[in-house]
Amino acid sequence: MLRRLAGGFDQAAAFVSCVLVVALLGCVSLGVITRTLGAPLIWTDEFSRFLMVWLAVFGAILASRKRLHVRIRFFQDLLPAPAHRAVELAIQLAVTLVGAMICFYSVGLVNKNLDLDATSLPLSMSWMYVPLVLGGAVFALQGARDVVEILRRPRPSAPPDPATIVE
Repeated sequence: MLRRLAGGFDQAAAFVSCVLVVALLGCVSLGVITRTLGAPLIWTDEFSRFLMVWLAVFGAILASRKRLHVRIRFFQDLLPAPAHRAVELAIQLAVTLVGAMICFYSVGLVNKNLDLDATSLPLSMSWMYVPLVLGGAVFALQGARDVVEILRRPRPSAPPDPATIVE
């Protein structure tokens, strides 16, 4: 059940990301065309900024859910298995904490900007921060899930001591 729910969320996030890309492309194109014609639409710049924030957050959500974020694991991969596991656990705990903090502080930003209107759009500036609430929550939940997964994995066994091997 939970797996189907997560799959549905992933599909919805991918769909929203596609819609945002098309909307951003259309908005920027409209801005370029109207400037070229000498009658610029002033709202296209501001609306494209809103779309970029939403697209960046949804892209980060998709990358996080598919574990596609850039990671440099060179030094971590040089560690013995128990230390590798401990470092991975620390990284996922940090991801969980940062995600929770993003979510918490974004709620404050949304509330602080409720009464501030965008310059050229009939929108509250709080809409600039709304996706961060969702993104932070997803990062925190994904990190927590990864922590549980790491803790559930059997611990790597120590290699046999060569002195005890009988040939």
